Amino acid sequence: MTTELYWLVLSLLLTAILWMPYIINRLAEQGIFAALWDPDGETSTKIPWALRLMSAHVNAVENLVIFAPLVIIAHILGMHTELTAMASILYFFARLSHVIFFTFRVPVLRIVAFFGGFAAQIILVFTLLGWV
Repeated sequence: MTTELYWLVLSLLLTAILWMPYIINRLAEQGIFAALWDPDGETSTKIPWALRLMSAHVNAVENLVIFAPLVIIAHILGMHTELTAMASILYFFARLSHVIFFTFRVPVLRIVAFFGGFAAQIILVFTLLGWV
């Protein structure tokens, strides 16, 4: 497995498990029956960190839709460089940091982390286009 695919898998895993803390919070806050008996999918929480984590999760999914195809295209084309490997590592840690900073209300670092993930995507795009 290439470095890029390895970090893509870790990014997928991170995104896949982000729901767990806020769902566990819902179960604890509302009780199992009330949390599960929600035909409209509109359970709410009074806990601000859980709402922020939900937003961070949505943002992670939105960005994964961009990152994953870029890594897969680079893999298909055999474009494996130190720069693409670094971009894939940067993406993972930027997204992990973004979730932590968003959830725990760290305003400036949250934006820096977001832009780190965006920079990783741009590096991959520029590499695929042969601009770097």
